Amino acid sequence: MSLFSNIFQKNTTPEKPNFPWISIQDLGVLQDLNHLSLEKPIFIFKHSTRCSISRFALKQFENDAFSKSEDCRFYFLDLISYRNVSNAIAERFNVIHQSPQLIVLWKNHVVYSASHSEIDFENAISEVIK
Repeated sequence: MSLFSNIFQKNTTPEKPNFPWISIQDLGVLQDLNHLSLEKPIFIFKHSTRCSISRFALKQFENDAFSKSEDCRFYFLDLISYRNVSNAIAERFNVIHQSPQLIVLWKNHVVYSASHSEIDFENAISEVIK
């Protein structure tokens, strides 16, 4: 495979096959997130499959969060395929749409939202611990 096909190929799956992602593919999932955030922190990673920066941020996030995966729930959104869901997330949780983007829900509140190089698992989890 050429360098360009590696960079521009459409990849709708997360980078780490064993990472416990829960795929968001419809609006029905959003209705449960606030309730679920009462039990465990909810991490929503909005990923653009057309963007190498998004792919890099996703890979970095997975590497940083993998060892903590039992303490949290991780949701993955391919925002190219499910743009309507991405828009609904922005509206429901009152966050400006960005890509890539990490949103963390805890106890029915957005406690962390970051995009691009600002996405940092340790900073996100520290907002949950506060």
